[in-house]
Amino acid sequence: MILHIQRDKSIAAFKVSGTMTLLAALYEIKEREEPSLTFSAGCRASVCGTCAVRVNGKEVLSCAHTIADGDLVEPLRYHPVLRDLKVDREPVRKPLEKEEAWLHQYNAAIPAPGDERLTEKQTDCILCDSCYSACPVLAVNPDFLGPFALTRAFRYTSDRREGEAQDIIGKIQENGVWDCTLCGECTAVCPKGIDPKMDITMLRGTSLQHGYSDPNFAADPFGTPDFSGGFGFDPNTSY
Repeated sequence: MILHIQRDKSIAAFKVSGTMTLLAALYEIKEREEPSLTFSAGCRASVCGTCAVRVNGKEVLSCAHTIADGDLVEPLRYHPVLRDLKVDREPVRKPLEKEEAWLHQYNAAIPAPGDERLTEKQTDCILCDSCYSACPVLAVNPDFLGPFALTRAFRYTSDRREGEAQDIIGKIQENGVWDCTLCGECTAVCPKGIDPKMDITMLRGTSLQHGYSDPNFAADPFGTPDFSGGFGFDPNTSY
């Protein structure tokens, strides 16, 4: 079985003994064929998110992905590549600091039935960066906060104990909730089944409640009062 692995700007082919997880295959290659092969690994149980890479253009956890002959393995996108499949994750953590998605002011509140389930799934985020790597918005806007950062914002603004949700909502307006295209690529690759697309949709509703609006909508030319603009109508045309 052959694996193709991106190394620097070239693709190297390696032979492995048979069907196994990608992480096991990487270890086999490192031990038997190429000691310099560099990648990240941690818990080996899909808990830490350290081993995330791209296989055939889709983000996966190496410890959970079963290889197939001819698989192409690449590092995550939008991350500085340190070597081979190992990337620097620190730069993409900056949005978490920018949006300040943490408990700002504790507000004593009695949880309502179902409150614990509202963000239970979001709490499972392991910061594997798969959703970030899959996001097409970052290809054109590197300042976009990214899916996992916005999911974290949803988690805290939905908590009744947060007395200053307005602060978090204000931090995610620019390069945030309105820049997402709602394509769902982030949801498709999340190994924990989190739905950042829905979280962002909910954040848009919360933003409207706090007095914000979509700046793109406000800038769109929907036509003049005589409908001679964006709707495509010609007021002088006879029907």
